[in-house]
Amino acid sequence: MLKNISTLIFTAMAMLFISFASAQEKQPAEPPQPAMNPYQEMLYWWHVTEGKVITMAEDFPEDKYNFKAQKDERTFGDNLLHIAAVNYEMISAIKGTPVGFFGSEDSLRKAFPTKTEIVTFLKQSVTDGEDLIKAQGDSGLTREFKYPWANQMVHGSLGWINVLTHTSNHYGQLVVYYRLNGMIPPESRPRK
Repeated sequence: MLKNISTLIFTAMAMLFISFASAQEKQPAEPPQPAMNPYQEMLYWWHVTEGKVITMAEDFPEDKYNFKAQKDERTFGDNLLHIAAVNYEMISAIKGTPVGFFGSEDSLRKAFPTKTEIVTFLKQSVTDGEDLIKAQGDSGLTREFKYPWANQMVHGSLGWINVLTHTSNHYGQLVVYYRLNGMIPPESRPRK
């Protein structure tokens, strides 16, 4: 009896696999979309990564901008200021001239004390990064520049990847801030 059931299951699975394979053969495979230019790919990920943080900055209640999970870490608002300042440090290094505002954490908090000012500062850093990626195009990704946090020359692609990784790390931290406040981060909410 057990042998008959095993044979029946095996036969049914084989028929299902053959039907699926046959159906796949009948449908013409569409060719993949062509690759974007390298700078367009970088720009895409710039928008995706930085856009998530902008959405959080706009969404998080202003009365919780001073929230932090423990005493020895940045507040929600300070994390956003830090992200924008690091964006500007990298943008300035890649461009070769100072752009934006970056300073000590105290000076940032004094310069941008409200949610509105923090969001505006963060958005401007993202716009300035976008403008530089577009202006330099593909050649900007292979151009060498002095890395801002080490005595080393690197390529533009490494600089952009570094700052995107930095923003992604802080995005994860901000997700925790949401959860500790009983809130669902925008990326985790059901799509409408």
